[in-house]
Amino acid sequence: MAKSTAQNTAAATGQCLCGAVQFEIGIPARWAWHDHSGATRRAHGAAYATYVGSWRSRFRVTKGRAKITRFEDKATRTTRSFCARCGTPIVYERAHSPQMVNIPRALFGGRTGREPRYHIAIAELQDWTYLGETLVPLKGFPGVVWERPAKKQRRQVIRGQRTGYRAPDDHDE
Repeated sequence: MAKSTAQNTAAATGQCLCGAVQFEIGIPARWAWHDHSGATRRAHGAAYATYVGSWRSRFRVTKGRAKITRFEDKATRTTRSFCARCGTPIVYERAHSPQMVNIPRALFGGRTGREPRYHIAIAELQDWTYLGETLVPLKGFPGVVWERPAKKQRRQVIRGQRTGYRAPDDHDE
């Protein structure tokens, strides 16, 4: 049975920071993931990037195709496309998967039909990456939260002695 026309035309739209490049993908997206690789970290200037994968045939630039510039990494056989005006990463492509394009999830204003469930290059996860620690409001700074450091253990004084104090015995020197 053929899919309805409404399903075939459903799209998620996105754009770069300055709006010079706009695009759409057919939804649902093929898949979504978090990429922790060093190359992606440097390309985005962030701890990791979340991508949405789309079939190339379901991806369309709707505005600003001439504003897109490309960087090809011959060693990894990958290509990253950016808005030439504002520098926003637009598309990540891999030679081993020419039928797919990968778009940063943050560029979409709405849902894409897929939630990121996968992590790529998790071995490259940085020790400074936020991993869901408990955050609390920072007093005096509305909208700012922080990870409160663990409280230091205080030594209690009991009858003139610190807890943990052990009287020396005959075997101590």
